Amino acid sequence: MKNSKSILFIIDGLAGGGAERVVLTLAEAMVAQGDDVMIVSLRRECAYPIPKGVSCLLVEDTYRGPFRRLTEIRRRARALDQALEAAAPGKKFDLIVSHLPKTDRIVAASQKCHDAWRCLHCSLTVGELDNKRGWRRWRKRRQLLKTYNGKKLIAVSLALQEDVLALGVRPTAMVTIYNPFDLKKIWAMARESTVFDQENFLLHVGRFHQQKRHDRLLEAFQQSGYPGKLLLLGEGSVAATAAIRVRAEQLGILDRIVFVGFVENPYPFMRAAEALILSSDYEGLGNVLIEALACGAQVISTDCPYGPAEILKGKLSQGLAELTAPALAEAIRRVLANPVPISDEMLAPFTLEESVKKYQALAAGNSFL
Repeated sequence: MKNSKSILFIIDGLAGGGAERVVLTLAEAMVAQGDDVMIVSLRRECAYPIPKGVSCLLVEDTYRGPFRRLTEIRRRARALDQALEAAAPGKKFDLIVSHLPKTDRIVAASQKCHDAWRCLHCSLTVGELDNKRGWRRWRKRRQLLKTYNGKKLIAVSLALQEDVLALGVRPTAMVTIYNPFDLKKIWAMARESTVFDQENFLLHVGRFHQQKRHDRLLEAFQQSGYPGKLLLLGEGSVAATAAIRVRAEQLGILDRIVFVGFVENPYPFMRAAEALILSSDYEGLGNVLIEALACGAQVISTDCPYGPAEILKGKLSQGLAELTAPALAEAIRRVLANPVPISDEMLAPFTLEESVKKYQALAAGNSFL
C-alpha cells in the first residue's frame, strides 16, 4: 500500500490563472492517490472549485494601517504561521511548495514554511526586472536574490533554470517539473459544445496584460489575411480592455473580434478553433499551448522565453515565430496551410502522471534526476 504523504501548497490566491490551475490539478490528483493535501490561499478570490478531499485554508490580509506596505511581508508571514498552527497543530508536512513571487517572499519570512520548495512559473529576469531601471531595478534584484538564494527551486521549464542562474541565484537544489495536464480529463471537457462550433475562428486564451501582447496578436491577425473571427478568452482592467478595442478599431477588425471573457472551461473553444495563438513577450512554460494540443488544436506561438520552444518541437516547430507581428502572421498562414496531426508522443512529457510522480518523489526525499 502507498505510504501517504502530507503536502502543503501555498499560493497568492486562486484567481483564474495558469499557476492556480496547476496547484488545483496537482492537489486533486495527489488526493486521489491517497495523499493528504492542503492549499493555503493568501487572498479570498477563487475562480475554480476546490477539488473534493482537498482542504483549503484562507489566510487573508485585512490590515489597512499606515505602514501596510512596509510591514506586509513579515506581518503576513506571522499570520501564515499562526493560521497553520491553528488549523494543524504541530503537523509536519512532507512537502511544502510555494507558488508565485509574492507568496515566495512571505514564505521566506515564515518560521513554519521557510524550507519550502519555491515553484517558478515565470521568468524572474523578464517578469520581475524588465520594467524597472536604476535604483528600482537594483532593489528588486536584491529582493529576488534574498528570496531565492540558497533555497530549493522547482522550475516549470528547463529554460527557466537558465534564467534563474543568469540572475545570479544559487539554489541549494533545483529541478524542472513540467506543469501537470490531465489529458483524458481535458479531452472529455473539450467535448462540450459552444455557440461558435459552426464558425471559423482563431483563439487566444489569457489575461489582458502587457506580457500577453494583444497588440501584436491583433496586428498579426489582420496581416495574416485570415477571414474568420478572433476570440479572446480572458479578462483585464477596464483600461487594458479599452486599449484592445481601440487598436482593433484602428486596424479595421473590431467587428471580427469577440470578447468572450473568462470561462471556467476553455477546452471546447480550443477544440473548435482552427488554431490557438500565443503572442506573449515571455512565459514560464505556455500552458495553453499544451492544453490546446490536448484538444487536438493547431498551435502558433511567439518563440518567446521561456517555454514554447520546449513544447513545439519537431513538426510542431512550424508554429514558432519571432516576436514581431509580421512573423506571427506568417506562422498563422503556415500552420493553417499545413496542419500537423497531434500524437500522444508530443504530449508525453506533460502528463499529469509524470508531474505527480516527480512531486511525490520530492515528498519522499528521493531524487528523480
